[in-house]
Amino acid sequence: MSTTKNVILNPLQVQQKIRRIAYQIYENNSNEKEIVLAGIASNGYVFATEIEKYLLEISPLKVTMCKVVMDKKNPLNPIKTSIDIQQYQNKSLVLVDDVLNSGATLIYGIKHFLEVPLKRFKTAVLVNRNHKKYPVKADFKGVSLSTTLQEHVVVEFHKKETVAYLQ
Repeated sequence: MSTTKNVILNPLQVQQKIRRIAYQIYENNSNEKEIVLAGIASNGYVFATEIEKYLLEISPLKVTMCKVVMDKKNPLNPIKTSIDIQQYQNKSLVLVDDVLNSGATLIYGIKHFLEVPLKRFKTAVLVNRNHKKYPVKADFKGVSLSTTLQEHVVVEFHKKETVAYLQ
């Protein structure tokens, strides 16, 4: 059985989606001086750094990056962040991941941040698959698509280009 790549988003489309998400985040936080982008390791963090590049181009916002490290197979295990709680407490925070599939990763990430008082909390994903098992939604999304449960969405971040495809 061969695996074929059915491109969902080509490199240009990925950049357009990231730029649009950055504008939406800025519009949603235009009264803020600072925002925290918390990317779920590993692809979610890479996606968050791409959003950061555009936010720094289009806005005066100070962007603080936070890498969220969690055990996706056992999401009840403790979650670690690359910055201290004081650095995101009482601030506007966007939790970022590349693909929203069942919602498990995002909901456990949300649970972690709900234990800290935040000014505003939103979520962002590049691809929303519409197969949620948990009551979680993406506030900012690049593309939503309905797929079969057997299909797998892959987002490959490379230095020169990023592509999303269905496998």
